Amino acid sequence: MPSRSETVTGLLVAMQAFLIWGLSPLYWNHISHIPAFETLMHRVVWSLVFLVPILVFQKKMRAFYDALTHLRTLAVLTLTTCLVGTNWFIFIWSINHGHVMQTSLGYYINPLVTVFLGMIFLKERLTGKQKAAVLIAGTGVLWLTLDYGTLPWVSLALAFSFAFYSLIRKVVDVGPLVGLTLETLLLSIPAVAYLGTLEARGHGAFLHMSVSTDLLLMGTALITALPLLLFNLGAKALPLSTLGFIQYLAPTCTFLLAVFYFDEPLDPSLIRTFVLIWTALALVTWDSIVRFRTHNETLSTPEST
Repeated sequence: MPSRSETVTGLLVAMQAFLIWGLSPLYWNHISHIPAFETLMHRVVWSLVFLVPILVFQKKMRAFYDALTHLRTLAVLTLTTCLVGTNWFIFIWSINHGHVMQTSLGYYINPLVTVFLGMIFLKERLTGKQKAAVLIAGTGVLWLTLDYGTLPWVSLALAFSFAFYSLIRKVVDVGPLVGLTLETLLLSIPAVAYLGTLEARGHGAFLHMSVSTDLLLMGTALITALPLLLFNLGAKALPLSTLGFIQYLAPTCTFLLAVFYFDEPLDPSLIRTFVLIWTALALVTWDSIVRFRTHNETLSTPEST
């Protein structure tokens, strides 16, 4: 069991990861003058350049090679590659087009969608609080849909793409760093081809706009990989219930940015939906904490003789 100092360090490191994720719209907004798909392709290529040396340094190239040459693992990661690529693209596109509030809502909904998918595909039994949370969240999305006359598709696409990504990654025995590196490798094949075509036609942004733009495009690797590495370091020293609680730091930061930095309107429909989503999340968090404490108490109780 981690010591108190290791737990505190783990908490601080994990919080840094969620803060980076939550404040990342500020970064993507600075390159919103570049088409979202082109930005995504740069994110993929520069992330691969950043991740491979880390893989070598941590002596995980063998695990990477094993995953790359194992057909079932490669097939599963090809599917997760499509999902994470879709998630990244929608996120960048939504920031570029002024839908920061919807990205926040999407990542608030994501844990609830994950619970729902666990029930459907993994046959996990939901507690009463979890069932109530899913119902309340669904009511919030339905209410917003009826008020707006259209589905909040950005929020739902972000939530479901990442939830399915997490679900499928559970069936493959590959570490986060190895998995992300392999996914970026698979994505880099069309990325290099696309960026090469743009360059050949003289339409590419890299090296044709400004030094700051070039550095920001290269820096997408840090925005992608750094929080993941920090999260993995923190996760080793923290209980799952703590991680589950502090993960809401990211969409909360994004929500505050949407209101106070991007000046997106917070109309009554959105307020009602967010209140319902927050209520659902409070139920799920409460349920997770209670079950975690009960489990620990059970383990710590000596067996009767």
